[in-house]
Amino acid sequence: MVVCGDDALAYRLVHELSGVYGTHVTALVSSLERNHAPRIAELGLLPGVSVTVLEALDPDEATLRAAGVDRAVAVALTYGDDQTNIHAALRARRLNPDVRLVIRMFNRKLGRHLGEMLERASAARSPQPRRSDIDASITVLSDADTAAPALVAAAVVGSSKVVQADGLLLRAAERPVGSEGSRPHLCTLALLPDPVTDLSRDDPGSDPQLLPDDAAVNAADGGRSRVVLEAITRRPGPAVPRRRLPRGLPMRELFSRRLRWTVAGLAILQGLFAVLTWQVSGGAPLRAAYLSMLDLLSLGDPALGEPTGRQVLQLLSGLSGMALLPVLFAIVVEALGAFRNATALRLPPRGLSGHIVLLGLGKVGSRVLDRLHALDIDVVCVEQDPQARGVVLARSLRVPVIIGDATQEGVLEAAKIGRSRALLALTSSDSTNLEAALYARESKAELRVVMRLFDDEFATVVSRTLRASYPQATTRSRSVSTLAAPAFAGAMMGRQILGAIPIERHVLLFAAVDVRGLLELEGRTIAEAFQPGAWRVLALDLAEPAERRPDLSATPENGPAAREPELAWEVPSGYVLRPEDRVVLAATRHGLARLLRHAGQSAHSTS
Repeated sequence: MVVCGDDALAYRLVHELSGVYGTHVTALVSSLERNHAPRIAELGLLPGVSVTVLEALDPDEATLRAAGVDRAVAVALTYGDDQTNIHAALRARRLNPDVRLVIRMFNRKLGRHLGEMLERASAARSPQPRRSDIDASITVLSDADTAAPALVAAAVVGSSKVVQADGLLLRAAERPVGSEGSRPHLCTLALLPDPVTDLSRDDPGSDPQLLPDDAAVNAADGGRSRVVLEAITRRPGPAVPRRRLPRGLPMRELFSRRLRWTVAGLAILQGLFAVLTWQVSGGAPLRAAYLSMLDLLSLGDPALGEPTGRQVLQLLSGLSGMALLPVLFAIVVEALGAFRNATALRLPPRGLSGHIVLLGLGKVGSRVLDRLHALDIDVVCVEQDPQARGVVLARSLRVPVIIGDATQEGVLEAAKIGRSRALLALTSSDSTNLEAALYARESKAELRVVMRLFDDEFATVVSRTLRASYPQATTRSRSVSTLAAPAFAGAMMGRQILGAIPIERHVLLFAAVDVRGLLELEGRTIAEAFQPGAWRVLALDLAEPAERRPDLSATPENGPAAREPELAWEVPSGYVLRPEDRVVLAATRHGLARLLRHAGQSAHSTS
């Protein structure tokens, strides 16, 4: 395996491939002294791990050849720049037409076109059909897209986790042991430790038990909780394009509350003057209203020779009209200011509450903002860099943005953190995220906090400390690279990863695999294929092998040829898996690695 890149994702990916899957990895870094290259080099010193590190400023053809791309099984391109990954992908495919490519792309549309172009180029270059034992697939992934569902779910519903793939929504939720809940569930994904007795323990017993069998669930203590796969639904149709402008500018945004009350008071007073004028002067009601309006604007003739009541009303109307001019001026000024702000960054509206404060509008923050907006959840963003890529997205979605450092006093207050329901701290700095989370907790102790932290040990200590300090609040720490690396590693191993669900500090993978060649699945029943703590069969693809969608994680294109994958999620436990079957698994990282290693050994012995 060849991994090109030296950031956090590259480090996690090298660690995953070498430590979990046991494969030899060649890491191509731009400098041995910058970013995470030193940590990647340290992996090669661990016992039983085979990692080679090469230094090259640019992934040109000579560099890729020196890294062994022409002999590699799979190549991962994890540079932070999409253009660099595109150039490297074209060179790698030219050196080795049969290499499996996993490309990191932030631009999803461009990534899809790139994959189609490389597939067509490979077909045109090789008129002979490729051997069936060669998997030269091209997978385009985004670490931000992979991690965004888990981050959004942690902020919106606290303990729930979701995976979205190919119109499917897999929901995992916490339930007390013995409670069935309002919705039926398919299986138990994990047993969580007791939050009281295991809160501050560091021994292995405090870790969650992943993919337990029925006996372990029935024997679990009543104080524990479990994570169950709650529902699977299909995404309804194509997304409706969002409006770039709000449907209507509300009066509370156009005019301040004080100004609205002032205008309402003048209107009520004018109505009272009209009624009194009608009673004193007589005549038609419309004529009385007209006369009172002329008096208010000081445009009417003096009420000489008329009854005393009429004269008094004229004087009172004139005095009231003196307050009308500044009110009209204030209306014009506030209206101009509101429309000026409509073309710039929007500020949090007055009276906003129950929203989510999103800190950081980089790659990850942009994806999270997009998902929150799609769910019709109110968001207030805080970003220090006005040129960040997510600021443009926030402006187009009409989402309020505060430009400033969240660690400075007054910035989170401007985002109305005291009225919010959750804080998502997603900057690239662990210290900034932690400082903002602590400051937010001081403002609102019960606030739900989700932090993006890279260091797993540091994140574990922070989470447990915050839970002990604020037992009534929800605290979650997530690492984007940790959530994304299993999906990248699984794609490099030749299996389609549908998504990942975090369970405490662990990750469960959802993968679509072919049964052929997997000794632990082929010829076994669904019950016999279940390995507690390793993997579990969730669904069966009912489509014929020739009609199956090659990529279950891709969104179906519109058109008459498009079809939804025919997945059966309640497969009888006595069903015997055939070689031509394809199944969807829930697996731990080590379980999937063991399954794929055995498959590779079986294929090697057969050949």
